[in-house]
Amino acid sequence: MIFSRANAVTVAEILRNAAQAEILPRFRNLSEGAIRTKSSQLDLVTDADEAAERVIEADLLRAFPNAVVIGEEGVSRSPQLLDGLADADLAFILDPVDGTLNFASGLPLFGVMAAAVVKGEVVCGVILDPILDDWAVAVRGEGAWMQRQDGTTQALQVASPVPLAEMVGNVSWRYLPETLMQAVTANFPRIAMVTNLRCAAHAYRQIASGHMHFAFSSSVMPWDHAAGWLIHHEAGGYSAHFDGSPYRPINRGGGLINAPDRESWQALRDALLPSQL
Repeated sequence: MIFSRANAVTVAEILRNAAQAEILPRFRNLSEGAIRTKSSQLDLVTDADEAAERVIEADLLRAFPNAVVIGEEGVSRSPQLLDGLADADLAFILDPVDGTLNFASGLPLFGVMAAAVVKGEVVCGVILDPILDDWAVAVRGEGAWMQRQDGTTQALQVASPVPLAEMVGNVSWRYLPETLMQAVTANFPRIAMVTNLRCAAHAYRQIASGHMHFAFSSSVMPWDHAAGWLIHHEAGGYSAHFDGSPYRPINRGGGLINAPDRESWQALRDALLPSQL
């Protein structure tokens, strides 16, 4: 399937409608019992996540009747949903509220993400910021841009390469093995600034728009990365797993480093990770 800009607009409108109907009314207004833990106190799900995913899935299937929809909360209930991703003629990967910990804490730093995938390859990515009411979007081979509801757009471009000591980036290290976590965090002083936005959606918006140089992620679940990876790629960036292999949404391990170019990726890999990894 050829995924067009018009298709991307349809996806963005679906995400925006769900955000306005199911997410924003619950922001800083979650009732008792509306926040639940999954794997830990740092891994949450709320009524907003579940309600938004239901609405987005239904609307995507109306717009793209033969598609497969794979949402983060659906996979939590049925992990086998991921098994058909590589072969689907068209699949959508959803993160209905990325940055749920921020959302549940009342911090306006969360997003809604969707990626369109054809035979295991990402062909479109959309990251909506419900608070600012704009979205980053990319269509494979057609670039990446920021778009507002009034239709105005601005092309996205990653930051120019700089020396390691001048780099600023988002590092999510929580899922690293303990010994590797210690090695990575000990190397932070080699970089100008390291932060953790607790939200892949905003980390990708930052690196794709040139406001940060890199992102380092210990987990590569597809709902966290498929949309953002394509937006970053189409904005001129370079990404690879820790071992240098290319990113694909069917990969479920191996960490990920997103950087302005291949040389920056290698500098970050050499600085943060043990050589024998």
